[in-house]
Amino acid sequence: PREEVAYVTCTYRCTGIEQPDFLATVDLNPRSCHYGQVIHRLPMPNLKDELHCAGWGPACGCFDGGAAAKRTKLVLPCLISSRIYVVDVGSQCRAPRICKMIEPVDVFWKCNKGYLSVTHPLPNGDVLIANMGDAAGHGKGGFVVLDGETFELKGNWENECEAPPTGHDFWYQPRHNVLVSSAGMVPRVAGRGFNPDDLKKGVFGRRLNVWNLSCRSLTQCFDLGEDSLPLTVRFLHSPEAAEGYVGCALSGAIFRFYKSCEANNWAVEEVIRIPAKDVSGWIMPKMPAFIADLVISQDDRFLYVCNWLHGDIRQYELSRSCKPRLVGQVFVGGSILRGGPVTVCRDEELKCQPEPLVVK
Repeated sequence: PREEVAYVTCTYRCTGIEQPDFLATVDLNPRSCHYGQVIHRLPMPNLKDELHCAGWGPACGCFDGGAAAKRTKLVLPCLISSRIYVVDVGSQCRAPRICKMIEPVDVFWKCNKGYLSVTHPLPNGDVLIANMGDAAGHGKGGFVVLDGETFELKGNWENECEAPPTGHDFWYQPRHNVLVSSAGMVPRVAGRGFNPDDLKKGVFGRRLNVWNLSCRSLTQCFDLGEDSLPLTVRFLHSPEAAEGYVGCALSGAIFRFYKSCEANNWAVEEVIRIPAKDVSGWIMPKMPAFIADLVISQDDRFLYVCNWLHGDIRQYELSRSCKPRLVGQVFVGGSILRGGPVTVCRDEELKCQPEPLVVK
């Protein structure tokens, strides 16, 4: 059925507004008089959490829970406070409420983890949350696990000795017994804001990690280049597919990862690179694409890329997965719009700066 509402995490970080972050509920029913509007706000009980990537609790996937299972719980990890909120969206989907909260001290003491980023339900019903650092803000990747029924914090997912230097996103394919995770940033440094001087200092991650899903062990690591900053990981939706894509924020590259001919080994190849633009009026002479997010269509035909700094959404056709073809592009914002403070001096793709877009 068509979705009736959407849930959007909203944060006040760096706005000067001393209010708690909130979860917005948006009406998606085109027959509703409130279509496209925020119909409810659920404020968090604490300040300066920075809600990040919300994820569904268990019983929403196509494995143990079944494809038609209802989504009743939303898990909200906090990037800065390291707090975890569990929100009940099943009782009243248009006015959700917080039903559980895990305090940062519990995450710190039980897992020696912090700076929580991305959430996904596991095939066994538990909930997995990736993290970017330890309690002190040093770089430390890995995952924490919540019990799928009680949402109690169970502990770390991986072995302590196998925690990557940084972490951010992940996805998995149970039929191939694999989980793939990306890098992130060193929180205590990157949390101060972007500083060009941090480039080439190891602040920004560069690894793609391949895990044995059942053994929870790290089996392969791929170096995607200096200051590449691989963030979003997406497998194809087909449960038989043994390939996916990862977007690198700072290098503007998208890599395809796939199962090679060798038994249980994986490989990577660069398939897309969005060129940086020579600019003036910005913090650096070159503005990278900054690939912030990827989405693959449900039929695995198209890859959608959020080119965040430049401001465009790109659509790539995937009939030849090793050579995605750009077939659509629309600018919805960004930093290179005509009339703004940034002037594009050299552009390998566009003949002129895009016109500003007003969203009604």
